[in-house]
Amino acid sequence: MRASSRSVPRSRRRALVGVAALAAVTLGLGACSSGGSTDTGTPGASSAAPVDSTSPVTLTWWTGQTAEAEKLLEGLAAEYTKAHPNVTFNVSPGAPTTDELKQKIAAGFVADSYPDLSYAFGSWATELGMSGHTLDLAPRVADPAVKWDEFPEAARKTATVENRVIGMPALVDNLGLMYNKTVFDAAGVSYPTDQWTWDDFRAAAKKLTDPAKGVYGTAYSVSGSEDTTWHFWPLLWQNGGSVLSPDQKSAAFNSDAGVKALETLRAMAVDDKSMYLDQTDEKYGPLMYDGKVAMIIGGPWQLYDLKDRKVDYGVTILPGTNGDHQTVSGPDIWVAFDHGDANRAAATEDFLLWLTSAPIDERWNLAYGNLPIRSSEESSAAFQTWATDYAPGATVFFNNLKNAKTPRPTVEGYTEMSKYVGEAIAAVLQGQGNPKDALDAAAAKSAEALA
Repeated sequence: MRASSRSVPRSRRRALVGVAALAAVTLGLGACSSGGSTDTGTPGASSAAPVDSTSPVTLTWWTGQTAEAEKLLEGLAAEYTKAHPNVTFNVSPGAPTTDELKQKIAAGFVADSYPDLSYAFGSWATELGMSGHTLDLAPRVADPAVKWDEFPEAARKTATVENRVIGMPALVDNLGLMYNKTVFDAAGVSYPTDQWTWDDFRAAAKKLTDPAKGVYGTAYSVSGSEDTTWHFWPLLWQNGGSVLSPDQKSAAFNSDAGVKALETLRAMAVDDKSMYLDQTDEKYGPLMYDGKVAMIIGGPWQLYDLKDRKVDYGVTILPGTNGDHQTVSGPDIWVAFDHGDANRAAATEDFLLWLTSAPIDERWNLAYGNLPIRSSEESSAAFQTWATDYAPGATVFFNNLKNAKTPRPTVEGYTEMSKYVGEAIAAVLQGQGNPKDALDAAAAKSAEALA
């Protein structure tokens, strides 16, 4: 999942939680912990100690969720405790917003009050993984019974830091091409296909634009946020470019591939004037639903609104370059933390493997309207219900996970770098500068953050 700016239906994962939800919910019969380790063990020592699988353990779980999703997870934790009476949970959102969890975790490292497991944006993975406070699940996921390869490649890579698996995938998504059929029909333009190139996309957007009716062919965020940036990465990758250098210590997005990718967008925004430029991140989706924008690059989090508004829409994979239809995925993860206690570590790992198993994920992600995190869930009755409820987009986005081959960087300087890239893109699309100069300037500004 991409960074915190994304507008999510039903305020999922991003909006402020209610005051009542901030109170920790203790499930099971065990005593409540204060949110951190009660032992004085040394983080990193857990794997060497023997495990007593019957020893009472209380796990602190920061879910990062709003009230509706929190309730689902509390129920799953209670169910796990019923089957494993020695494991009880102290469950809470962890912070007022998901964005604030990172700071809360960092403060917890200093005060020894960090959780046993927490939701985390994928962009935090490297920083958390290098903290010295995470468990390594690599030996566990190497077990064929875990079926690690059922998770999307981008999700597996995001959860892996220097060959250590610091947690399990929590949520997966991707970007596809969503379009309003009513607008296409009115303009007499054929619907997008999975063979479209970016030239096809541009030509259609130009035909669909009708200034007299206030209709644009497509839209793009120019807020300068991560929403602006992550929509750009697929074009960069399809043109053969990379976000960072191989050692991930310097920018590479200002290559010829990056310039070509940004020129594609600039031509539509400035020359064709077929692109609505959204200053807020919040408008382009509703404008597509209402028929004022014909097509957008969007994701599965918008399926709920499309269904709710009864929009006659279609979804296909992104336009491609030389047959490459690569997309971007923003996987979020459940990070497992080490408190130097072998019993807590084993209980944390066991619970995460249970939580991310196919039968349980069906009752979490699919029940909440998200994409399933495992490919094997496609054969389940829950998947068929979900695919029907969110047709026609659900199955397209699920199948599009195979086109999410390259993970977004998770290096510590990514957030700052993304800001500079987003500002460069926004300036160019608004006619303020050219792609090469703008990307070069963004790369220079990013140097210190990435070093």
